[in-house]
Amino acid sequence: MICNLKDKVIVITGGAGRIGSEFAKAVIENDGIAIIADINEELGLKVKEYLSKELNTKNIDFVKLDITSKSSLNSCINFLNDKYKKIDALVNNAYPRNKNYGRHFFDVEYEDFIQNLGLNLGGYFTASQQFSKYFKNQGYGNIINISSIYGVVAPRFEVYDNTPMTMPVEYAAIKSGLIHLTKYMAKYFKGMNIKVNALSPGGIFDHQPEAFLEKYKEKCLNKGMLDKSDLKGTLVYLLSDMSKFVNGQNIVVDDGFSL
Repeated sequence: MICNLKDKVIVITGGAGRIGSEFAKAVIENDGIAIIADINEELGLKVKEYLSKELNTKNIDFVKLDITSKSSLNSCINFLNDKYKKIDALVNNAYPRNKNYGRHFFDVEYEDFIQNLGLNLGGYFTASQQFSKYFKNQGYGNIINISSIYGVVAPRFEVYDNTPMTMPVEYAAIKSGLIHLTKYMAKYFKGMNIKVNALSPGGIFDHQPEAFLEKYKEKCLNKGMLDKSDLKGTLVYLLSDMSKFVNGQNIVVDDGFSL
């Protein structure tokens, strides 16, 4: 058995983003049909056009989606069902947040904290809820939640010294909550043939300050910061039949940073 996604219809929320577009590429490279589901229609259509040309494929589609809106989610599901007659998997990868997201701990306001948890964790819940209703009726389904090492371990604040960066408290609450939500849903869907897993990446290289990159690498075993393409193998494994009985798990891909 190989990690093949032939003809699987896979929805990637936040699919127009840096990691989401790489996930879409991985799906196409493994013979699946990638659905870029993103709130940014202009960017989503650009990514669709770019990937279809780069990979010479028609196995890519775009749907405008707001993961916090039931009506938007149901419009997306209905569109895909009408067009493809099935949906095989949902990759919860979107990253909604408000303009005040990412402040240092003592500067975070209550309203911003709850709004960001609502947008992000609440959005993942709502997307999972609506898609799993469809999966239940369909007779099978697969949900993959993109969490983080900072949903698993406490922040290594020292790696941010001498940089303007920090690890937002909202992020820690969202990503740790998401891992437990993954387990909750996997157990709740017992007997429904719906599997739910989480993928928790380490840091992804995005031209961060050199001081940060050096300190981060000291905590790792070999490479340090990962490239976005380093997540593709694990994602494809979780989407494929190779992981048929992997359920309720969180797979960490971080070059040993969290050890």
